[in-house]
Amino acid sequence: MSADHPAVAVVGLGYTGLPLAVAFAATGCRVIGVEIDHARLGRLTDGHSTVEDVSDDDLRAAAPRLELVPDIDEARDADAIILCVPTPLSANREPDLTALTQAGSTVGRVLRAGQLVVLQSTTYPGTTREVLVPALEAGGMRAGADFNVAYSPERVDPGRTDHTMRTTPKVVGGLTDACRERARDLYALVCDEIVEVSSPEAAELSKLLENIFRSVNIALVNELAILCDRMAIDIREVVDAAATKPYGFMRFDPGPGMGGHCLPVDPFYLAWKAREYDLSVEFIELAGKVNQHMPYYCVERVERALNDAGKPVRGSRIVLLGVSYKRNVGDLRESPALKIGALLRGLGAELAYHDPHVPVLDELALRSEALPEALDGADLAVIVTDHAAVDHGAIVDSGTLVLDLRGALGTREAPNLIAL
Repeated sequence: MSADHPAVAVVGLGYTGLPLAVAFAATGCRVIGVEIDHARLGRLTDGHSTVEDVSDDDLRAAAPRLELVPDIDEARDADAIILCVPTPLSANREPDLTALTQAGSTVGRVLRAGQLVVLQSTTYPGTTREVLVPALEAGGMRAGADFNVAYSPERVDPGRTDHTMRTTPKVVGGLTDACRERARDLYALVCDEIVEVSSPEAAELSKLLENIFRSVNIALVNELAILCDRMAIDIREVVDAAATKPYGFMRFDPGPGMGGHCLPVDPFYLAWKAREYDLSVEFIELAGKVNQHMPYYCVERVERALNDAGKPVRGSRIVLLGVSYKRNVGDLRESPALKIGALLRGLGAELAYHDPHVPVLDELALRSEALPEALDGADLAVIVTDHAAVDHGAIVDSGTLVLDLRGALGTREAPNLIAL
């Protein structure tokens, strides 16, 4: 392939990898998309996108230049290999780099001189140098001399259209200056602005900082929401008033907790790494704990709402409105609705849900019900995720008791409406 149109392998075709693969294909690059999940690979091969940010039409348009394969071995001829593999937390809230180490070891076996390997998965500072590089060098070649290595954090916000991959600045840090320059030139094909930093560690930490900033501020407003509840003050009125200040304040709204891969995970990644340096990042860890507690607090609000209506949780029909982690997408990763649903079921509630973006909720063994059927006989409807396609005002108008955890109904007041 020419320098203008390198062959690019993208390993992992989830929320990060698939949009990236399609974007490179749109520039004229030959793209090898590696996906070991056979069900996902089958859907993609049949022309059906598995993420909201890539339409079926986008996928079909990329098809002539996008080869979908189940094995990393197929990436041996690529000029660049980008790893977009999962980096979740373990049950003990510690980094689980199993997928990364497996992918790195496999790439190391097929690696050839002159290739560029970029890690794009969110992780703690030092992962690229301390985990990925040794796996790649196991074949005998040296990173930074025989092949290039860089880290470039993903900045995908599923469902967002105002800031796209093309228009969102891309941070790049290389193992060497030459590594960084190779990665810069690669991403310049799909991103208008490249932000170069001095090392993979700086790039890794920049991603954590972005998300920990949000985590800390969301925790702050969530904790204030609990305090305001006890003080009989409307937290959203307080936030609205504070947000009128034209400087020195950034708006964050309370909610049922954080979801997605990054926001609930990143504070624990950094806290885990900090312990290696005999440092407890208590402020960051506390934010993570506050946000983890919010589903429990929301269940307390459900209990109070039903109690005020003279009903117990046990035996009550409770409808969750929206179960994905954010508005207008179907992503369930770390969704607070999963914890809320599990807790309510444990208290004996009869659960149902409606979500136009999530037809099946395997975690709770439920299927999305049409709104009229879901609300039929409901003792309480809980707005967990405020999808635009759902007319929440009409639900209040119907007389159903509604608990709004998202501020979907703003400052509206009604006898059957309870706000977080």
